[in-house]
Amino acid sequence: MLSKLYDFLMGVLDEFYSTKHKWLKLFWIFLLASLIGAGVEIVFMRVTAGVWMSRSSLLYGQFSVIWGAGATLMTVLLHRLKSRDDRYIFICGTVLGGAYEYLCSFLGELVFGVIFWDYSALPFNIGGRINLLYCFFWGFAAVIWVKNIYPFLSEIVNRFFVKQNRIFASIFTVFMILNITLSAAALIRYGQRQEGIPADNAIERFLDEHYDDEYLEYRYQNMKTAA
Repeated sequence: MLSKLYDFLMGVLDEFYSTKHKWLKLFWIFLLASLIGAGVEIVFMRVTAGVWMSRSSLLYGQFSVIWGAGATLMTVLLHRLKSRDDRYIFICGTVLGGAYEYLCSFLGELVFGVIFWDYSALPFNIGGRINLLYCFFWGFAAVIWVKNIYPFLSEIVNRFFVKQNRIFASIFTVFMILNITLSAAALIRYGQRQEGIPADNAIERFLDEHYDDEYLEYRYQNMKTAA
């Protein structure tokens, strides 16, 4: 009976992965880019500020959702430009990256009531959310991603999608969904606490107990409450 159940589950997974391969590939691109992005930022902070600092967007693991979602967006929108001139990709990446970073900053403040980065001290900034230099960084990143990094990661992801790894991939997908959901809930509750809103249900009391201000401020050391 267990053998039949296993065969049934594997059949379901086979069908799921064959029809959802593109979406699952984007998920793994998102995941790998999140890991790489967090790692790059950790090293950058160590080199420029002399400190080791968590750069994760999530409560568990080192995953930068900003980098992961940005890489996924570049893959979907810019991969088709891989045969175009580098300057064209750079311009598209600069505009797209700037708009994306501005939107992330705006939504972070709107949804969570916090600010994760502030470029007000840098020249040519817009509301402290983006600045020209970092927009150029997005442009350079777009060229490198489309021309070099994505083809390499794409090959790794394609090789990863073998039958014996599909259950693991499904488990990791569930883990990331729960991780993102819990992190978002904890940050929303953090914003509520800053406004003096008391917990009025079991979920909010759980968040207050396990993810209090001290914990979140240590986890997200660049975070500050929006004025």
